[in-house]
Amino acid sequence: MERQEVKILGIAGSLRKGSYNRAALRAAKKLAPDNASIEIFVLDNIPPYNQDKENPPPESVAELKEKIRSSDAILFATPEYNYSVPGVLKNAIDWASRPYGDSAWEGKPAAIIGASPGMIGTARAQYHLRQMFVFLNIYALNRPEVMIPHAADKFDEQGNLTDKFTEKMIKELVQALVKWAIRHQRIQQLAAEM
Repeated sequence: MERQEVKILGIAGSLRKGSYNRAALRAAKKLAPDNASIEIFVLDNIPPYNQDKENPPPESVAELKEKIRSSDAILFATPEYNYSVPGVLKNAIDWASRPYGDSAWEGKPAAIIGASPGMIGTARAQYHLRQMFVFLNIYALNRPEVMIPHAADKFDEQGNLTDKFTEKMIKELVQALVKWAIRHQRIQQLAAEM
């Protein structure tokens, strides 16, 4: 059987240039196996969701939906704000799911990482994101879970990952996501042949 290439779209739920979650995605990109690539999409230009403007959607939203659809899997990196996902991430998720019946998320395999300066490492935000996946019909990778607590101690001032254990966990997660995406590709191929 030939080796399958996997295209992963990385989305960080933070607009901050020095974001630990953006840094975690950059680390994941470096740690991806040879048969995978990670493209990072930044949410800076996604406007607040407005149903009056969803058809046609703003150019930045159309680009996001196209990137989601052309990817084999999604890697979310979420901070935790007030026990949940940041508004910018929820906003992007809502845009890409609209209008009703035209969701770009439909059937996508996905994984979550999250970095936080606190000690819980985004556990609650990741749980809320998984709840959203149910309605969106996103297939969540359950393990390994990557929650990066005390993120200031894990990255240097340039945003490079310096913690070996976190590096190992991110690498394992990306490898598992690649296998998860390939499994979903095979299931879709079998379903199409029936």
